[in-house]
Amino acid sequence: MEIFTLLETLEDLVERGKKLPFTEKGIVDKEEMLELIKEIRLKLPDELKQAKWVKEERQKILEEAKKEANSIVKEAENRIISMIDEHEITRKAYEQKAEIIETANEMSREISKGTKEYADDILRKIEEALGEAEKNIELNIKLIQDNRRELK
Repeated sequence: MEIFTLLETLEDLVERGKKLPFTEKGIVDKEEMLELIKEIRLKLPDELKQAKWVKEERQKILEEAKKEANSIVKEAENRIISMIDEHEITRKAYEQKAEIIETANEMSREISKGTKEYADDILRKIEEALGEAEKNIELNIKLIQDNRRELK
C-alpha cells in the first residue's frame, strides 16, 4: 500500500528537520511537507475504497462460510436423526422377528402336541376295536370249535 510509504517518507522528513535550540520543536521544508500531505490525500480515498472492499469481501466470505457450516451441521443432524430412526426401525424389526419366531415355535409345539394326542386317540380306538374284534374272533372260534365237536 503506497499510503504507508508516503507516511514513512513524511516521518523521515520530520525526523530530518532541524531542531530549535532548547525545545523539542523543529523546522521542516514546508513545500516538501505539503507535497507529501497532498499525495497522501490523493491516495487515501483509493486506499479506503480498497480497505472497504476487502472488509466487505471478508464479511461475505464469513457469511458464506457460516451458511455452509450451518448447512453441514443441519445435514449432520438430519443424518443422525435418520440413523437413529433406522436403528429404531431395525430394533423394532428384530423385536417383531423374535416375537414371530416365538409365536411360530409355540404354535408348532401346540400343533405337534395336538397331532400326538390325535394319533394316540386314534391308536387307542384301533387298539380297543382290535381288542373287541379279537374277543369276537375268539368267541366265534370257540363257537366253531363247539359246532365241529357236535358234528363228530
